[in-house]
Parts: sequence; C-alpha cells; structure tokens
Amino acid sequence: MSVRPQLVLASGSPRRLALLGQVGIEPDLLMPADADEAPQKAEAPRSLAKRLAREKAELALEKLKRVPEFDRGFVLAADTVVAQGKRILPKAEMLDQASMCLRLLSGRAHRVYTGLTLITPKGAVRHRLVETRVRFKKLSSDEIDSYLASGEWRGKAGGYAIQGIAGSFVVKLIGSYTNVVGLPLYETCSLLQGEGYPVHFNWISAG
Repeated sequence: MSVRPQLVLASGSPRRLALLGQVGIEPDLLMPADADEAPQKAEAPRSLAKRLAREKAELALEKLKRVPEFDRGFVLAADTVVAQGKRILPKAEMLDQASMCLRLLSGRAHRVYTGLTLITPKGAVRHRLVETRVRFKKLSSDEIDSYLASGEWRGKAGGYAIQGIAGSFVVKLIGSYTNVVGLPLYETCSLLQGEGYPVHFNWISAG
C-alpha cells in the first residue's frame, strides 16, 4: 500500500480548504501564517501576491520545525490580491472599506492575482502567479447597500465573494474562476503533481 506524503496548508482559509477538498486533496495540517499583508511602498499587486505567498510558506516551514512528525512534508501557501488598475484593494473588515471597494469596482474591470508557493520535502521552492480579469455590472445604490447588509464581504479581498451573492455582479470573467475564490485549482494541482505529490491519491474511492 502506497503512503501519501504529508501536505501542510499554510492557511486557515475555509475557502482554500474547501477548494482542495473539491479535488480530493486533504491537507494533513493547517498552519496559518501571520504575515504582514500591508503592501510595501510602490509595490505592484502581482508582486505583493507573490511576496506574501512566499513569506507565508517560509513562516509555516519555520513553525513546522517544532512539529517533528511534519518536518518532511509539502508546504503550500497562497495569497490573493484584488486590484483596480495599480490600486490594491483591502481585505475588507470594516463597512466603509467594503463600501469603497464596491463603488470602485462598480461598472469596471479589475484583476485578481493569486501567488502560490510550494516548498517540497527536499527544500525546493516553486512559485506560480495566476491572474484573472473580472468585470462588474454597474451597481445601484440599493444593490450596494443590500450587499453590505449581507455581511458576505467581511474578510474578503476587494470586499466581495464571487462564490456567493456577488456572483450576480459579474458580467465577464477571463481566466480562472477558482483563482477569484482564493485558490486556482488547475495551477495548484499542476504544481503539486509536478513535484511528486499524488494529486489523484483519493480519487479512487471518491465515487
């Protein structure tokens, strides 16, 4: 019987965990990494996503040194950034932040970037950056107020969750839908499989 190598997800995001579960991947350990997510001066959105994914993976790996049974697993980290032009939008925690994001995105196109970093059991570090373009309809004041009242925006990059009510705002999407949710599945699976992680391990009994 083959033994599946261990996988550590450097995130506490229920969305990322659910997306991995969708394709039969079950992390052995969740190791949220508390990286400072504030952009550096003049930092581009894509650079921020790449840097934070790398920092989260490195922080998780450092924590794993205190967990001997996980010291030779794969470490996967991701960070998603929403930007309108060069402007990086916050992960909305306050109502005024979410309102600002929605009014800025209304009737316009924006981009969603997710940086991926994978550290292999042998210490190799691999990176990917995924970009998706999204266009919102022109939102009425009533739509914005109602969405804000839903609370769905809380903790979401750009102040919205495409997998929820805000899916009705999307006029056009070019690229990976799961990237906008928080973890681009095609690229994640390709990255893992390319480094020897058995992505299909749980598929045999999935039916």
